[in-house]
Amino acid sequence: MSTVTITSTPQSQPQPAVAPLRIGPAKAARHSLALAGRGITKFIKSPARLVDVVLTPIVFLLMFVYLFGGAIAGGDTDAYLQMITPGIMVMTVFQASIGIGVSLNADASTGIFDRFRSMPIARSAPLIGAVLADVVRYVVCLGTLLALALVMGYRTDTDPAAALAALVMLVGFAVSFSWLSVYIGMLVKTPGSVQGLMTVLVLPLTFASNVFVPDRTMPGWLQVWSDVNPVSLMADTMRGLLGGGEVAGPLLGSLGWMAAVVAVFAPLAMRAYRKSAA
Repeated sequence: MSTVTITSTPQSQPQPAVAPLRIGPAKAARHSLALAGRGITKFIKSPARLVDVVLTPIVFLLMFVYLFGGAIAGGDTDAYLQMITPGIMVMTVFQASIGIGVSLNADASTGIFDRFRSMPIARSAPLIGAVLADVVRYVVCLGTLLALALVMGYRTDTDPAAALAALVMLVGFAVSFSWLSVYIGMLVKTPGSVQGLMTVLVLPLTFASNVFVPDRTMPGWLQVWSDVNPVSLMADTMRGLLGGGEVAGPLLGSLGWMAAVVAVFAPLAMRAYRKSAA
């Protein structure tokens, strides 16, 4: 009688979950800068991406100075140019910050974020890198606007250090508010939705400010809002740094808004980005 030996095959045991890769702040910063360099390279290879930030300041400055400036300033377009140029600088970089949310939303549909998540890099690096790369757009926007304003007759009344501080503040303002655009870009389904929602948010802030007209010409209730509006505060900061006048009060208000927006929307954007991977 033959015997049959039955060999039992051990059942496969469940593998322990692999802990997520922990990356320190220094490495996360390097990863973010590397991805920022990738974004800047994209701008260099495709200058058409910068068309909007070149044309927008040109159109707005020419339109408001020569079409509306005479009526608003009583015919003195030169004086109106001095008043509105710092405000237009704020408005154009603020509107340029919409582009980062649109771009990231479009990238999400290509699967590039899935590739980033499979790489041993900080989870925050793709978003931070994209925000840093967008600084190129703000610099191009401000350079175009300043060049045109100088040709039209705009002049600063402060020293170069104050003018440089004004430009740094403007870039910081745009970077701070770009986190709002990034957050919306991580939430909605299409780039067009990002554009529409951000426009609804940006336009009231811009036009209910002192960018185009002095506060004293507004109704009392609108003056109250304009006094705390981040666009008004930044416009007053620019006027003080570029043309002389009070700087401390508007500067502190602007920095407060910038810090609050980053503190609220940067973590929300990171959370939405991580949730999209689930």
